[in-house]
Amino acid sequence: MAGLKLHGVKKSFGEVPVIRGIDLDIVDGEFCVFVGPSGCGKSTLLRMIAGLEEMSEGLITIGDRDVTWLPPAKRGISMVFQSYALYPHMTVAQNIAFGLKMAKLPKAEIDARTAKAAKLLQLTELLSRRPAQLSGGQRQRVAIGRAIVREPDVFLFDEPLSNLDAALRVQMRIEISKLHNDLKATMVYVTHDQVEAMTMADKIVVLNAGLIEQVGSPLELYHRPNNLFVATFIGSPKMNLIEAHVEKVIDGTAHVRLPGGSTVQIPTRGKAVETGPVTLGVRPEHLLVGKAGAANSFNGKVLLSEHLGGETMLYVSAPDIEQCVIKADGLAPQRAGDDVTIELVPGTCHLFDTEGRAIINGSLI
Repeated sequence: MAGLKLHGVKKSFGEVPVIRGIDLDIVDGEFCVFVGPSGCGKSTLLRMIAGLEEMSEGLITIGDRDVTWLPPAKRGISMVFQSYALYPHMTVAQNIAFGLKMAKLPKAEIDARTAKAAKLLQLTELLSRRPAQLSGGQRQRVAIGRAIVREPDVFLFDEPLSNLDAALRVQMRIEISKLHNDLKATMVYVTHDQVEAMTMADKIVVLNAGLIEQVGSPLELYHRPNNLFVATFIGSPKMNLIEAHVEKVIDGTAHVRLPGGSTVQIPTRGKAVETGPVTLGVRPEHLLVGKAGAANSFNGKVLLSEHLGGETMLYVSAPDIEQCVIKADGLAPQRAGDDVTIELVPGTCHLFDTEGRAIINGSLI
């Protein structure tokens, strides 16, 4: 296994820049996930790592090797695509072993590697079947098995679960995470699904318009976003944003006026906070249904109540606030049309400047 480094990686299609300059260090054995909206360049970046897309500028190294201009077969990578790309006329065993056969490895070694991968992916009983006789999840495991047997330095996954239904996605998410723990391999995984990113990654890379917005662990990105883009992209439901105004800063506390005239006092934690307009951000689970007149609160009206069993989503409107979401207890009694007092916990609040950059993050981690 080996680490992966990108330095100054750029890609343009004609005059149109797609990847605008990426510097990234993925350490040996790390599970790194690229996330971002459609068109942000995450799949293009993965394909450049694989050698399937030619770079315009930059350097890619895997371990100690410069692989920038090497063909895919010599990079020491294996890639699992969104489509399973299995040969329909071959058995599971033949599909898994096909790459090894093309590399002309000894039959005994091919059989041993195939058996090992099948056992790891719980495919041993299915080795004689053909793809048409398998479920979607089983086909995806075969595609992963075909990558495993090559014993690459780096595994690349390009949205491998997008063709599966919701239940299978959860199951395969768990299986890929277990596989990573078993193999201790370096894995780079592309997805637009932030739940996959949050649950699987050691490191998340948030991409936007061909640039990296932030790199960090799932909890770092969730609790300490660098800017409004990351704050609203990571988390479901997304972070509530409220246009507010810092009136004064006294003894390490920012007095922030909310729409409607109420005020919340937010600890600055040593950050330089100036008076003026800001955007206050707070996660849905950090908004509370409080008692009338509670400190750090404002009043609103429930627009919609979604009961999900273990939790209830309350969509609330308030003066000069279009809508905010409260993640409440599953047995929350509020219904559409009810008046509520919305209480903020100051230590969980974020402040962003007029350029969208974080001034203060919550203090949960």
